[in-house]
Amino acid sequence: MIVVIGSINLDLIASVDSLPSPGETVPGSAFVTAGGGKGANQALAAARAGAQVRMIGAVGNDGFAGDAMRLLKEADIDLSGIRQSPQPTGTALILVDARGENIITVVPGANATVAPDDLPDLRQGDVILLQHEIPLSTVEASLRAARQAKAISVLNTAPFRVEAASFLSEADYVVANETEFDRYSSALQLSGNDRGSRMIEYVRKFRSTIIVTLGGEGVLCAAPETFFECPALKIEPVDTVGAGDTFCGYLAHDLSLGASLEDAVQRANVAAALACLSRGAQPSIPYAKDLTGASLANGRWAFR
Repeated sequence: MIVVIGSINLDLIASVDSLPSPGETVPGSAFVTAGGGKGANQALAAARAGAQVRMIGAVGNDGFAGDAMRLLKEADIDLSGIRQSPQPTGTALILVDARGENIITVVPGANATVAPDDLPDLRQGDVILLQHEIPLSTVEASLRAARQAKAISVLNTAPFRVEAASFLSEADYVVANETEFDRYSSALQLSGNDRGSRMIEYVRKFRSTIIVTLGGEGVLCAAPETFFECPALKIEPVDTVGAGDTFCGYLAHDLSLGASLEDAVQRANVAAALACLSRGAQPSIPYAKDLTGASLANGRWAFR
């Protein structure tokens, strides 16, 4: 079982030719709404990868709640751990430009009420998937509960929150993008002249695995017994929203099946790239069958 403890949002997405500068107004060409929130996105990605998933979180008593959970329901995710909050359902305001780049403002709403008391009973062998869009006290309590239950914990460090540096080492697997890891490197006083050496220093100090996603440059992974690079799938991105969440959901699924770390990272990397080929976070998350056309040849992923 994969247990996702995290945020549930409704994404409000506008397409623009270019992202605005401060004080600038730009015309939009399209507008859609879609379920979002890093927790919900990762839960859906794990389910589409083929996992049995339970979602823990909170939504408001408002019109956004049903839309925010629609695709989760369609994916047969266990939603019994989602509590109704007096706060409104979380929202994300997203602008996406013609190159697929984006800027996002997140209003937590009900997500800010997810508390340690909401945690379910965890079992040995469960994979617990966490992010930073709920209170960090709840994230930390979840990591400690996972360790006590001998479950596997995967922490995605998005969005960056420097105060989380104090408990990153509680996670079995930490997934950070390059900017997040570089900032945590400073907070954790990791030594090394380059990112790879700082990742190795992280593993040496904390004896856990660190995975750093590099967007179009692929992924770096450092674990107690290995260090490797996974090349990127060459694509023309339409929208990068949700790519990191897709990576985390697929990674959790493969780890739950006992896949090797390298195989799990490679497959998650391909899934994340495919998520960039259409707009929206949840609508763009690929199904397991969508990955069958991707293959690794001569050290480079290709898609047929």
